[in-house]
Amino acid sequence: MSSAGQDVYVLWAEKYRPRTLDEVVNQEEIVQRLKKFVKEKNAPHMLFAGPPGTGKTTLALAFAHDLYGPDYRRYLLELNASDERGIDVIRTKVKEFARARVAGDVPFKLILLDEADNMTADAQQALRRLMEVFTPTSRFILIANYPSKIIEPIQSRTAFFRFAPLRKEDVVERLKWIAEREGVTYDEDALDVIYEISEGDMRKAINLLQAASAVGRVTVESVYRVVGLAHPKEVRELIRYALRGEFSPARDRLRKLMVNYGLSGLDIIKQIHSEIFRGDMDIPEDVKVLIADYTGEIQFRLVEGADDEIQLNAFLAWLSMLGRKLGLAK
Repeated sequence: MSSAGQDVYVLWAEKYRPRTLDEVVNQEEIVQRLKKFVKEKNAPHMLFAGPPGTGKTTLALAFAHDLYGPDYRRYLLELNASDERGIDVIRTKVKEFARARVAGDVPFKLILLDEADNMTADAQQALRRLMEVFTPTSRFILIANYPSKIIEPIQSRTAFFRFAPLRKEDVVERLKWIAEREGVTYDEDALDVIYEISEGDMRKAINLLQAASAVGRVTVESVYRVVGLAHPKEVRELIRYALRGEFSPARDRLRKLMVNYGLSGLDIIKQIHSEIFRGDMDIPEDVKVLIADYTGEIQFRLVEGADDEIQLNAFLAWLSMLGRKLGLAK
C-alpha cells in the first residue's frame, strides 16, 4: 500500500474525497441543483440532511470549490457545531465572519455549520437572526443527521436537501477504485460485506477497507475481524443448534463467540436479530416473529445492565424449548 511506509496514518476517506461536484455520484438531483447555483453565482441558505457518510459535507465543500475556485477556503468559514455549538460562537466567530463583505464575482461568503443538529437552542435562536441580517454578505449551509432537531424558524429560512444512502454498486465501485490505487488485493464478496456493514455510509466503508487491508488481502474473514463482529455463518450455526433443541452445543458456540471475538451480549443479540431475517436461515415466518419479539426483550435487559452470558443462555434455552414445541427439534 502506498501509505504503509508513511509515519502518519492517512485516512483514505479524506484522501479520496471528491473535490468538485462533477466527481460526486449517487446524489444526482442535489448536484444538479447546486450546479445551477454555481452557474447563477447565487444561492439560498441551505440545510443538508441525511444519514452519516452520504456526502453532505463533501458536497458542501465541492460546491464552495466550484463557486470560488481553488482558493475557496478564503471565502468559507467551516465550523463543527458539535464542538463549537454555543451561543458565544454564533455571536463572535460567526457574526464577525458574516458581516464582512467580499470582493469578486460572487457577492457572498459561505458559512458551513457541520452537525448543526447538535447546536444548543439559544445558539439556534441567535443563528436565526444572523441568517436574516447578513443575507447580503453571507450564505449559511447547515448540515444535520437529524433535521427535526433544527428549530422551525431556521428550517423555513433554508432550502432543504435530503441525502439518501449510497447505492451498493456505487460504493463497491469506489472501493475497487481506491483498492487499485493503493495496491490492495481483495475478494469480491469482501467488498459486498463491507457495504452491508456500512449500510450506505461511504466514509465507514472506506475506513473498513483501509483497516482490513492492513492485515493483507481483504477477505470476508478479515473484514469481520477488524469490525469486531462474528462471521454470520457462525451466528446462523448457533441459532440452528438452539432451534434443534441442542442447547449444550449452542451454548458452547456462544462462549466461543464471546471469547474468540470478544463480543458483548449486545453485539451478539444484534447479529442474531439480523441473521434470523436472512433467506438462508429457512425459518417459518411465524417463528421469526416470535424470535424477533424475544430478541427485543433480551436487548432491553442487556441495555438495563443484566449479565450478558446469563441473558444469552436464557435466550438459547428459550429457543431450544421453542424448537421442541414447534417440532423443529431433531
